[in-house]
Amino acid sequence: MSLPRLENAGVDAWLVRLFDAIDEANMPWLTALSRRCEQAFGEALIDLVPSYTTLLVHYDPLRLDAGNARFLLTDILANLQPDNDAIDSEVKELPVWYDDSVGPELSRLERASGLDRAAVIQTHGEHEYCVFALGFAPGFVFMGSLDKRLELPRLKTPRQRVPAGSVAVAGRQTSAYPRVSPGGWNLIGRTPAVLFDRNREGFSLLRVGDRVRFKAIDRQEFERLGGDTTPVSSGEESQS
Repeated sequence: MSLPRLENAGVDAWLVRLFDAIDEANMPWLTALSRRCEQAFGEALIDLVPSYTTLLVHYDPLRLDAGNARFLLTDILANLQPDNDAIDSEVKELPVWYDDSVGPELSRLERASGLDRAAVIQTHGEHEYCVFALGFAPGFVFMGSLDKRLELPRLKTPRQRVPAGSVAVAGRQTSAYPRVSPGGWNLIGRTPAVLFDRNREGFSLLRVGDRVRFKAIDRQEFERLGGDTTPVSSGEESQS
């Protein structure tokens, strides 16, 4: 781990920068830092926002001033050890119906990768992905790293409406849209899994540090699991 840096992010937050590059090996350190912050800040902690290389620590300024918050973080970082349990965490499986009607960029991915349809699906599904960050929308996770052959740039023009459950790729990342929302990623299939539920503890099915694998299913199984078969049209291909 490089030397951590503390960056002021306002009167009620510090950004802890642990790394300068994206790497799955970062995760045990980020999850350890999150756990230690929960313990040290207690009721003064409002939120933790992990990302690929950083952790934003948001605290209540009425309970804790910036100087004391910095002191707590400095003390945590001085003794931080990686949380190796994060590496051994249970793998969560997301069923996916890969089909042009719900994944209109699937054909584009075939052309770009030089792989046939079966190989694209197998390559996307056989890898175990790490959840690096949550953001953009509640329950939306950023997972990586995708096989280089499946790398595609974002769409030239984002869709105004992406159906919930849409499985997508962009750059070296993959994800699934938890709710209907705008989005510029390439859609390659759809999962019937409920990714965000306000009645679930923590709301999101997936959390930072989770390990995820996609499992191909047919339409019959997709419908049996409650999947939405509403088709979506192809997006505009990026020129970059």
